[in-house]
Amino acid sequence: MSTAADMALVPAPGDERQALIERWAQRHGIDAARRLAEAEDLADAVAAEITPDNTVDTYAKSWRVWTRFCTHASLPEVEGSRGALVAFVAWMLREGQQNGKGYAPTSADTHLAGAVTGLRQRGVAVSGDDQAAARKALAGLEVKLLQAGERRGRGQAVGADIDGLRALVRACPDTLTGDRDKALTLTGFHYASRSQDPAGLLTGDVTLYPRGLVVAVLTGKTKHSVRNAEISYADDSEICPVRAWIAYRTRLVVEHGEQWAAPSTPAFVGIDQWGHITGGMGPDSVTRAIKRISTRAAVPIAWTGHSLRIGLASVARRKGRDGIAIADQGGWARHSRSMLGYMQREDGWDDNASAGLA
Repeated sequence: MSTAADMALVPAPGDERQALIERWAQRHGIDAARRLAEAEDLADAVAAEITPDNTVDTYAKSWRVWTRFCTHASLPEVEGSRGALVAFVAWMLREGQQNGKGYAPTSADTHLAGAVTGLRQRGVAVSGDDQAAARKALAGLEVKLLQAGERRGRGQAVGADIDGLRALVRACPDTLTGDRDKALTLTGFHYASRSQDPAGLLTGDVTLYPRGLVVAVLTGKTKHSVRNAEISYADDSEICPVRAWIAYRTRLVVEHGEQWAAPSTPAFVGIDQWGHITGGMGPDSVTRAIKRISTRAAVPIAWTGHSLRIGLASVARRKGRDGIAIADQGGWARHSRSMLGYMQREDGWDDNASAGLA
Protein backbone atom coordinates (compact mmCIF):
# COMPACT_ATOMS: atom_id res chain seq x y z
CA MET A 1 0.00 0.00 0.00
CA SER A 2 1.32 3.46 -0.92
CA THR A 3 2.00 5.98 1.81
CA ALA A 4 1.47 9.74 1.81
CA ALA A 5 5.26 10.17 1.66
CA ASP A 6 5.41 7.99 -1.43
CA MET A 7 2.66 10.02 -3.09
CA ALA A 8 4.61 13.23 -2.53
CA LEU A 9 7.25 11.87 -4.91
CA VAL A 10 4.77 11.93 -7.80
CA PRO A 11 3.92 15.26 -9.50
CA ALA A 12 0.32 16.21 -8.76
CA PRO A 13 -1.09 19.41 -10.29
CA GLY A 14 -4.39 19.66 -8.42
CA ASP A 15 -6.68 17.55 -6.27
CA GLU A 16 -8.26 15.67 -9.19
CA ARG A 17 -4.88 14.73 -10.62
CA GLN A 18 -3.61 13.72 -7.18
CA ALA A 19 -6.55 11.38 -6.63
CA LEU A 20 -5.99 9.83 -10.05
CA ILE A 21 -2.29 9.31 -9.37
CA GLU A 22 -3.07 7.66 -6.05
CA ARG A 23 -5.36 5.19 -7.81
CA TRP A 24 -2.63 4.43 -10.36
CA ALA A 25 -0.10 3.87 -7.57
CA GLN A 26 -2.43 1.45 -5.82
CA ARG A 27 -2.98 -0.50 -9.04
CA HIS A 28 0.46 -0.39 -10.65
CA GLY A 29 3.01 0.87 -8.14
CA ILE A 30 4.79 4.19 -7.57
CA ASP A 31 7.12 4.05 -10.58
CA ALA A 32 4.31 3.31 -13.03
CA ALA A 33 2.17 6.05 -11.43
CA ARG A 34 5.00 8.54 -11.88
CA ARG A 35 5.38 7.61 -15.55
CA LEU A 36 1.63 7.85 -16.11
CA ALA A 37 1.61 11.27 -14.45
CA GLU A 38 4.44 12.42 -16.72
CA ALA A 39 2.45 11.19 -19.71
CA GLU A 40 -0.52 13.25 -18.50
CA ASP A 41 1.72 16.31 -18.27
CA LEU A 42 2.93 15.67 -21.81
CA ALA A 43 -0.67 15.32 -23.02
CA ASP A 44 -1.53 18.66 -21.40
CA ALA A 45 1.49 20.30 -23.05
CA VAL A 46 0.57 18.90 -26.46
CA ALA A 47 -3.03 20.09 -26.07
CA ALA A 48 -1.78 23.58 -25.21
CA GLU A 49 0.64 23.54 -28.15
CA ILE A 50 -1.96 22.61 -30.76
CA THR A 51 -4.71 24.92 -29.52
CA PRO A 52 -4.76 28.03 -31.75
CA ASP A 53 -4.08 31.35 -30.03
CA ASN A 54 -7.45 32.75 -31.06
CA THR A 55 -9.18 29.76 -29.46
CA VAL A 56 -7.26 30.35 -26.24
CA ASP A 57 -8.30 34.01 -26.33
CA THR A 58 -11.94 33.02 -26.88
CA TYR A 59 -11.86 30.62 -23.92
CA ALA A 60 -10.38 33.35 -21.73
CA LYS A 61 -13.04 35.86 -22.80
CA SER A 62 -15.82 33.32 -22.25
CA TRP A 63 -14.54 32.57 -18.77
CA ARG A 64 -14.65 36.28 -17.93
CA VAL A 65 -18.28 36.37 -19.10
CA TRP A 66 -19.02 33.35 -16.89
CA THR A 67 -17.41 34.98 -13.84
CA ARG A 68 -19.43 38.16 -14.39
CA PHE A 69 -22.59 36.05 -14.52
CA CYS A 70 -21.67 34.19 -11.34
CA THR A 71 -21.03 37.48 -9.53
CA HIS A 72 -24.36 38.84 -10.79
CA ALA A 73 -26.27 35.70 -9.77
CA SER A 74 -24.29 35.07 -6.54
CA LEU A 75 -23.37 31.59 -7.75
CA PRO A 76 -20.05 29.77 -7.26
CA GLU A 77 -17.76 29.93 -10.28
CA VAL A 78 -16.74 26.28 -10.07
CA GLU A 79 -20.17 24.66 -10.32
CA GLY A 80 -21.58 23.80 -13.72
CA SER A 81 -25.02 22.47 -12.84
CA ARG A 82 -27.93 22.29 -15.27
CA GLY A 83 -29.69 25.20 -13.59
CA ALA A 84 -26.56 27.36 -13.55
CA LEU A 85 -25.88 26.78 -17.25
CA VAL A 86 -29.49 27.48 -18.28
CA ALA A 87 -29.51 30.61 -16.14
CA PHE A 88 -26.22 31.64 -17.76
CA VAL A 89 -27.74 31.35 -21.23
CA ALA A 90 -30.83 33.34 -20.27
CA TRP A 91 -28.72 36.04 -18.63
CA MET A 92 -26.47 36.36 -21.69
CA LEU A 93 -29.43 36.88 -24.02
CA ARG A 94 -31.13 39.30 -21.63
CA GLU A 95 -28.29 41.52 -20.38
CA GLY A 96 -24.96 39.72 -20.56
CA GLN A 97 -22.87 42.34 -22.37
CA GLN A 98 -20.98 44.86 -20.27
CA ASN A 99 -23.16 47.64 -21.70
CA GLY A 100 -26.23 45.84 -20.33
CA LYS A 101 -27.47 44.61 -23.71
CA GLY A 102 -28.02 40.98 -24.59
CA TYR A 103 -25.61 38.94 -26.65
CA ALA A 104 -26.46 37.57 -30.07
CA PRO A 105 -27.36 33.86 -29.83
CA THR A 106 -24.22 32.87 -31.76
CA SER A 107 -22.05 34.74 -29.25
CA ALA A 108 -23.96 33.21 -26.36
CA ASP A 109 -23.37 29.77 -27.83
CA THR A 110 -19.63 30.47 -28.10
CA HIS A 111 -19.45 31.70 -24.50
CA LEU A 112 -21.41 28.69 -23.25
CA ALA A 113 -18.91 26.34 -24.90
CA GLY A 114 -16.00 28.38 -23.53
CA ALA A 115 -17.44 28.42 -20.02
CA VAL A 116 -17.91 24.64 -20.06
CA THR A 117 -14.33 24.23 -21.24
CA GLY A 118 -13.14 26.53 -18.46
CA LEU A 119 -15.09 24.59 -15.86
CA ARG A 120 -13.64 21.29 -17.02
CA GLN A 121 -10.13 22.75 -17.05
CA ARG A 122 -10.69 23.60 -13.39
CA GLY A 123 -11.71 20.06 -12.52
CA VAL A 124 -15.48 20.62 -12.55
CA ALA A 125 -17.50 17.74 -13.99
CA VAL A 126 -20.07 19.12 -16.44
CA SER A 127 -22.36 16.43 -17.77
CA GLY A 128 -23.31 16.22 -21.41
CA ASP A 129 -26.99 16.23 -20.42
CA ASP A 130 -26.64 19.48 -18.47
CA GLN A 131 -24.81 21.14 -21.34
CA ALA A 132 -27.45 19.86 -23.78
CA ALA A 133 -30.19 21.35 -21.60
CA ALA A 134 -28.49 24.75 -21.79
CA ARG A 135 -28.17 24.51 -25.58
CA LYS A 136 -31.82 23.51 -25.88
CA ALA A 137 -32.78 26.53 -23.79
CA LEU A 138 -30.61 28.75 -25.97
CA ALA A 139 -32.26 27.45 -29.16
CA GLY A 140 -35.74 28.00 -27.72
CA LEU A 141 -34.94 31.50 -26.54
CA GLU A 142 -33.48 32.34 -29.95
CA VAL A 143 -36.80 31.37 -31.55
CA LYS A 144 -38.59 33.67 -29.10
CA LEU A 145 -36.31 36.53 -30.11
CA LEU A 146 -37.01 35.93 -33.81
CA GLN A 147 -40.76 35.77 -33.16
CA ALA A 148 -40.46 39.11 -31.41
CA GLY A 149 -38.75 40.54 -34.49
CA GLU A 150 -35.38 40.81 -32.81
CA ARG A 151 -32.36 39.87 -34.94
CA ARG A 152 -29.07 40.23 -33.18
CA GLY A 153 -25.52 40.07 -34.48
CA ARG A 154 -23.97 41.25 -37.70
CA GLY A 155 -25.14 38.25 -39.68
CA GLN A 156 -22.96 36.42 -42.15
CA ALA A 157 -20.41 38.52 -44.00
CA VAL A 158 -21.06 39.37 -47.64
CA GLY A 159 -18.98 37.32 -50.06
CA ALA A 160 -16.47 38.83 -52.44
CA ASP A 161 -17.24 38.55 -56.15
CA ILE A 162 -15.47 39.22 -59.44
CA ASP A 163 -17.14 42.58 -60.07
CA GLY A 164 -16.14 43.66 -56.58
CA LEU A 165 -12.54 42.56 -57.09
CA ARG A 166 -12.40 44.55 -60.30
CA ALA A 167 -13.77 47.64 -58.51
CA LEU A 168 -11.24 47.20 -55.69
CA VAL A 169 -8.33 46.99 -58.10
CA ARG A 170 -9.41 50.08 -60.02
CA ALA A 171 -9.76 52.08 -56.82
CA CYS A 172 -6.25 51.29 -55.57
CA PRO A 173 -3.76 54.17 -55.82
CA ASP A 174 -0.50 53.83 -57.71
CA THR A 175 1.54 53.43 -54.53
CA LEU A 176 3.14 50.58 -52.62
CA THR A 177 0.06 50.52 -50.38
CA GLY A 178 -2.16 50.25 -53.44
CA ASP A 179 -0.08 47.40 -54.86
CA ARG A 180 -0.14 45.61 -51.51
CA ASP A 181 -3.91 46.01 -51.30
CA LYS A 182 -4.33 44.48 -54.76
CA ALA A 183 -2.12 41.52 -53.91
CA LEU A 184 -3.76 41.03 -50.51
CA THR A 185 -7.30 40.86 -51.88
CA LEU A 186 -6.65 39.04 -55.16
CA THR A 187 -4.46 36.29 -53.72
CA GLY A 188 -6.62 36.01 -50.60
CA PHE A 189 -9.72 35.49 -52.70
CA HIS A 190 -8.11 32.69 -54.68
CA TYR A 191 -7.10 30.64 -51.64
CA ALA A 192 -10.18 31.55 -49.57
CA SER A 193 -8.22 33.32 -46.87
CA ARG A 194 -9.25 34.04 -43.34
CA SER A 195 -7.80 37.24 -41.92
CA GLN A 196 -5.16 35.32 -39.96
CA ASP A 197 -3.89 33.54 -43.10
CA PRO A 198 -2.17 36.44 -44.92
CA ALA A 199 -1.10 37.81 -41.54
CA GLY A 200 0.79 34.58 -40.88
CA LEU A 201 2.46 34.32 -44.28
CA LEU A 202 6.18 34.83 -44.75
CA THR A 203 7.79 35.68 -48.06
CA GLY A 204 9.16 32.15 -48.26
CA ASP A 205 5.64 30.72 -47.97
CA VAL A 206 4.71 32.11 -51.42
CA THR A 207 6.55 30.49 -54.31
CA LEU A 208 6.38 31.55 -57.95
CA TYR A 209 6.14 28.81 -60.59
CA PRO A 210 5.71 29.02 -64.37
CA ARG A 211 1.96 28.43 -64.03
CA GLY A 212 1.36 30.64 -61.01
CA LEU A 213 1.83 30.79 -57.24
CA VAL A 214 1.84 28.15 -54.54
CA VAL A 215 0.85 29.58 -51.16
CA ALA A 216 1.78 27.50 -48.11
CA VAL A 217 -1.02 28.26 -45.65
CA LEU A 218 0.30 27.27 -42.23
CA THR A 219 -2.05 29.13 -39.87
CA GLY A 220 -5.11 26.90 -40.24
CA LYS A 221 -6.92 25.37 -37.28
CA THR A 222 -7.41 21.91 -38.81
CA LYS A 223 -5.44 19.45 -40.92
CA HIS A 224 -7.55 20.52 -43.89
CA SER A 225 -6.82 24.23 -43.59
CA VAL A 226 -3.04 23.74 -43.41
CA ARG A 227 -2.33 23.32 -47.10
CA ASN A 228 -0.50 24.32 -50.27
CA ALA A 229 -2.89 26.34 -52.44
CA GLU A 230 -2.14 26.71 -56.13
CA ILE A 231 -3.11 30.03 -57.74
CA SER A 232 -2.93 30.22 -61.54
CA TYR A 233 -2.41 33.24 -63.75
CA ALA A 234 -5.81 34.76 -64.62
CA ASP A 235 -6.92 35.40 -68.18
CA ASP A 236 -7.96 38.90 -67.14
CA SER A 237 -4.65 40.60 -66.35
CA GLU A 238 -6.39 43.42 -64.47
CA ILE A 239 -7.46 41.10 -61.65
CA CYS A 240 -4.69 38.50 -61.97
CA PRO A 241 -3.51 37.52 -58.47
CA VAL A 242 -0.11 36.31 -59.69
CA ARG A 243 0.71 39.52 -61.54
CA ALA A 244 -0.52 41.55 -58.55
CA TRP A 245 1.75 39.59 -56.20
CA ILE A 246 4.79 40.07 -58.47
CA ALA A 247 4.14 43.81 -58.86
CA TYR A 248 3.73 44.31 -55.10
CA ARG A 249 6.84 42.37 -54.12
CA THR A 250 8.95 43.99 -56.83
CA ARG A 251 7.93 47.47 -55.73
CA LEU A 252 8.50 46.64 -52.06
CA VAL A 253 12.11 45.62 -52.73
CA VAL A 254 12.81 48.54 -55.10
CA GLU A 255 11.48 51.15 -52.65
CA HIS A 256 12.62 49.65 -49.35
CA GLY A 257 15.60 47.42 -50.02
CA GLU A 258 16.67 43.87 -50.80
CA GLN A 259 16.19 42.80 -47.19
CA TRP A 260 12.45 42.51 -47.90
CA ALA A 261 13.16 39.72 -50.38
CA ALA A 262 14.41 37.47 -47.56
CA PRO A 263 12.22 34.36 -47.05
CA SER A 264 11.83 35.15 -43.33
CA THR A 265 10.22 38.57 -43.87
CA PRO A 266 6.43 39.08 -43.72
CA ALA A 267 4.66 38.45 -47.01
CA PHE A 268 2.29 41.36 -46.38
CA VAL A 269 3.68 44.43 -44.63
CA GLY A 270 1.96 47.22 -42.78
CA ILE A 271 2.47 50.65 -44.35
CA ASP A 272 1.69 53.93 -42.59
CA GLN A 273 0.30 57.07 -44.21
CA TRP A 274 3.80 58.34 -44.99
CA GLY A 275 4.78 55.13 -46.78
CA HIS A 276 6.93 53.74 -43.96
CA ILE A 277 6.98 49.98 -43.32
CA THR A 278 5.62 49.21 -39.86
CA GLY A 279 6.28 45.46 -39.84
CA GLY A 280 4.07 42.52 -40.68
CA MET A 281 0.29 42.80 -40.81
CA GLY A 282 -1.68 41.14 -38.00
CA PRO A 283 -5.14 39.55 -38.35
CA ASP A 284 -6.90 42.69 -37.12
CA SER A 285 -4.98 44.91 -39.53
CA VAL A 286 -5.88 42.55 -42.40
CA THR A 287 -9.56 42.77 -41.44
CA ARG A 288 -9.40 46.56 -41.26
CA ALA A 289 -7.58 46.70 -44.60
CA ILE A 290 -10.19 44.58 -46.38
CA LYS A 291 -12.98 46.81 -45.06
CA ARG A 292 -11.09 49.97 -45.97
CA ILE A 293 -10.24 48.72 -49.46
CA SER A 294 -13.82 47.69 -50.19
CA THR A 295 -15.20 50.98 -48.84
CA ARG A 296 -12.79 52.90 -51.06
CA ALA A 297 -14.08 50.89 -54.03
CA ALA A 298 -17.70 51.68 -53.09
CA VAL A 299 -18.87 48.06 -53.19
CA PRO A 300 -22.57 47.90 -52.20
CA ILE A 301 -21.85 46.26 -48.83
CA ALA A 302 -18.43 46.62 -47.19
CA TRP A 303 -16.41 43.44 -47.04
CA THR A 304 -15.00 41.92 -43.87
CA GLY A 305 -12.01 39.71 -43.20
CA HIS A 306 -14.15 36.67 -44.04
CA SER A 307 -15.55 37.97 -47.34
CA LEU A 308 -12.71 36.57 -49.44
CA ARG A 309 -13.23 33.11 -47.98
CA ILE A 310 -16.98 33.16 -48.57
CA GLY A 311 -16.42 34.57 -52.04
CA LEU A 312 -14.19 31.75 -53.26
CA ALA A 313 -16.76 29.11 -52.29
CA SER A 314 -19.76 30.93 -53.76
CA VAL A 315 -18.13 32.15 -56.98
CA ALA A 316 -16.44 28.80 -57.66
CA ARG A 317 -19.78 27.06 -57.14
CA ARG A 318 -21.46 29.50 -59.54
CA LYS A 319 -18.79 28.69 -62.12
CA GLY A 320 -19.52 24.97 -61.79
CA ARG A 321 -16.41 23.93 -59.89
CA ASP A 322 -16.48 20.59 -58.11
CA GLY A 323 -17.22 20.77 -54.38
CA ILE A 324 -14.21 18.62 -53.46
CA ALA A 325 -11.88 20.86 -55.48
CA ILE A 326 -13.32 23.93 -53.74
CA ALA A 327 -12.85 22.32 -50.32
CA ASP A 328 -9.24 21.41 -51.05
CA GLN A 329 -8.39 24.89 -52.35
CA GLY A 330 -10.02 26.69 -49.44
CA GLY A 331 -8.93 24.35 -46.66
CA TRP A 332 -12.36 23.03 -45.72
CA ALA A 333 -13.12 19.46 -44.81
CA ARG A 334 -14.91 17.84 -47.71
CA HIS A 335 -18.65 18.25 -47.13
CA SER A 336 -17.93 21.00 -44.57
CA ARG A 337 -21.16 22.51 -43.26
CA SER A 338 -19.78 26.05 -43.44
CA MET A 339 -18.60 25.61 -47.02
CA LEU A 340 -21.92 24.09 -48.06
CA GLY A 341 -23.65 27.03 -46.40
CA TYR A 342 -21.68 29.48 -48.53
CA MET A 343 -22.55 27.47 -51.64
CA GLN A 344 -26.22 27.49 -50.69
CA ARG A 345 -26.23 31.22 -51.35
CA GLU A 346 -25.87 30.35 -55.03
CA ASP A 347 -27.82 27.09 -55.10
CA GLY A 348 -30.73 28.67 -53.25
CA TRP A 349 -31.62 30.79 -56.30
CA ASP A 350 -31.27 28.21 -59.07
CA ASP A 351 -32.06 24.99 -57.21
CA ASN A 352 -35.25 26.41 -55.75
CA ALA A 353 -38.70 24.83 -55.66
CA SER A 354 -40.38 28.15 -56.52
CA ALA A 355 -38.01 29.24 -59.29
CA GLY A 356 -39.51 29.47 -62.78
CA LEU A 357 -43.05 28.49 -61.80
CA ALA A 358 -44.61 31.68 -63.16
